[in-house]
This record gives sequence, structure tokens and C-alpha cells, in this order.
Amino acid sequence: MVETPNPAPVRGARPMLVAFVTVLLDLLGFGIIIPIQPFYAEHLGASPTLVTLLGASYSLMQFLFAPMWGRLSDRIGRRPVMLTSISISIVGYAIFASADTLWVLFASRMLAGFGAANIGAAQAIVADTTSGKDRAKGMGLIGAAFGIGFIIGPAMGGALGQLGPEAPAWGAAILSALNLGLALRFLPETRKVGEAAAGHGRRSIISFHAIGEIAGRINVGRLLLIVLVSVTGMALMEQALPLFIERLFVPFASYAAGSPEAHARAAALTAYVLVAVGLTATIVQGGLIGRLTKRYGERTLIRVGSALMGIALALMPVAGAADSFAGLIGSGVLLALGSGMMNPSIMSFLSRSVSSDVQGAALGLSQSLSALGRTIGPAFSGLLFEAGHEIPFFSAAGTLLVAVIVALGLKKLIDVSEHKA
Repeated sequence: MVETPNPAPVRGARPMLVAFVTVLLDLLGFGIIIPIQPFYAEHLGASPTLVTLLGASYSLMQFLFAPMWGRLSDRIGRRPVMLTSISISIVGYAIFASADTLWVLFASRMLAGFGAANIGAAQAIVADTTSGKDRAKGMGLIGAAFGIGFIIGPAMGGALGQLGPEAPAWGAAILSALNLGLALRFLPETRKVGEAAAGHGRRSIISFHAIGEIAGRINVGRLLLIVLVSVTGMALMEQALPLFIERLFVPFASYAAGSPEAHARAAALTAYVLVAVGLTATIVQGGLIGRLTKRYGERTLIRVGSALMGIALALMPVAGAADSFAGLIGSGVLLALGSGMMNPSIMSFLSRSVSSDVQGAALGLSQSLSALGRTIGPAFSGLLFEAGHEIPFFSAAGTLLVAVIVALGLKKLIDVSEHKA
């Protein structure tokens, strides 16, 4: 589904709004799956380690293919990349809903992960249509789409999960199909593929030389490292959270351990936490990030945000030990506050650190490292959880401490995003 890009790309508010809606629907589909995925896998016989490896398989495909989608969007345009990747996601969700063995479940998540490696292209749409001074606000809008996706998506997943483990997956497939229809009708091309792209025409889609060139620019290496370690910490927590809630907050006096009823209750409780996280992230990234950036600057928000995230992750097992579900939700709110400050600030700072003709590649690289973090975290989360229910959370807090230390070395930046390399 590769189209010839519009030689006169559309600019202004419309492309950014369409990118927001596109990412929102994409994240709604993803969010629907979150509350039921661990228990769907357990229903098919997966151990905690296999449950978290299922999440890792999705993210591994994002790690491998986010740079490809980003560089491809620099070469042929943003629109055809978004249309193709959304189509792939539809197929992945449909296979997930029909899976009756673990290997099919893994295959479906890998296919969906391949399609979902397109966030760098969506962020590039924002970078194409905003100036340097407004870019943090634009990236915050994409972040708000994530937040809303994590409000409505898990809530829908928790509700649909009461109907059966496959119902949320069918809901995700339907949302992705709606996403494709809207993108076909309304998503414009924002990148002119002409002279700026011609120099890249003979390059391979995956270029290690280009990756090294991008990572070597001022602050970029540090920003990418912060992305990697912070996302690894978040993934350690995210994959363990549903299992943590099932073990500590589902009363087995009322629900038989491992029963469909226990799984449904745990999915509902997980949805409550994720809705609180998503609501907070939406408020910060959708309404406050522009003002916070103008007042404090991106560097400060990255440092403070990563510190708040580390504190919140350390408080989660404390809430579990106190048998306080309200405390767990409160920790999630603090986590979202820090994440809402840090994530759009990193993306804005990164996009201003590279020239306009490689923004898709740079943002795709950041998404690839995010996916690597979401691969590393789940790969160890299940093993750590089996060793001790609190260990994934304290380990995650430790990774955010690393992010704080790296962020302290960020330097002030002269905006180069409006110039060509």
C-alpha cells in the first residue's frame, strides 16, 4: 500500500490533528489489549516468564523496524508509511483474537509490533509542521494521544474482557480498521520528497552509518541513552503490574486462583491503574507541557521527570506491602506526572538536535531504542517477578536513577531543526 507522496505537502494545524487522531486510535487498540494479554497467555498455559516474553516479542519487532519505518518515511513520505503500517496492525490483532496456541499468540504480537513501529513517522509529521519553539507542545499532543489511549483503551479492554479473552482483540482490530479508513480519507502528506530526499535515494533503509552519524550529534547520544534506560524501567514495571495486582489484590477467598473470574477481576483492577496513569499523562502532556517547557526548559523537565518516575516506581511495591490499592494508584499518578514531563521534552530536544531531512530517521531511532527497552524489560521482568513480586519495581527504580545521572550531563542546544545538514 505504497502511494506516490504529494509533491506539495500540506502544512499547518490539520496534519498535526490528523497525526494525533491516528496515534490515538492506534494506542486505543494497543491499550485495549494490555489488561487481558497476561491472562490470555496464562489461559493458554504460559508461566509468568512467558507472559512477559510475549510483551517482549511485540517490542522486539518495534526495535528492529522503527528505524526502517522512519527512514522510509523520509524517502517516500509519511502518508504511505502510516497507511501500510496500520494495515499490518489490523491483521496482527485479528490473528491474536483467533489464537488458540501460544506460538500463534506470539506470532500475532510480533506482526502487530511490526505494524506499530510507526510512531517515529507520526512524530515526524509533527516535526514537519511545527517550528522549534512550538515543537515540545506538538510532541506533547502526540503524548496526549498516548495518554488518552491509556485512559480509554484499558477501560474498554477491562470491560470487553468480561465477555471473554478474545473480545478486546477483536475490538482492537475494529479500531485499527477505523484508523485506516480515517487516515486514507484525511491524512495529508507533510514531507516534500524532492531534493532533500534525493540525497538519500540510494541509501539502504537501514543504515548503520546514518545511525552513527545521528547519534554523534550534540546531546543526541545522551538523549537516546535516557530513552533506552527509562523505557527499560517502565517495561519492567508494566509487564509485572498485572501479575502483581493478581497476586496481591485479587482475594482468592472469593476467586479461585487462575480461574477466568480471577483473571477478569485482575484485568479490571489493572485497567483502573492504567486509566489513572493515562488521565494524568493526558493532563500534563496535552495541557501543561507547553507552559512548563517555556518556563523551565526541556533539560529541567527531563531531569525532574525522570526523578519523579524513579520515586514512583519504588513506591509501588511499598503500596503492595501495605495492601493499599489506593496507594498503588497514587504511585501510578506520580509516575505519569514524571513521564508526562520527560517524554515530550526528550522528543522535542531530539528533533531540534538534527536537521529537518533526517528527523524521521532520528525519531525512528528513538522509537527503536524505546522498543529495545520494552524488549529488555519484559525479558527479565517475569524472571524477577518469580524471584520476588517486588523485585521488578525496585529494579525499574534503579534504571530511572541512571536516567537522572545521564540527564545531568545534557548541554544547552542551539536549534538546528530548521536548517538542512
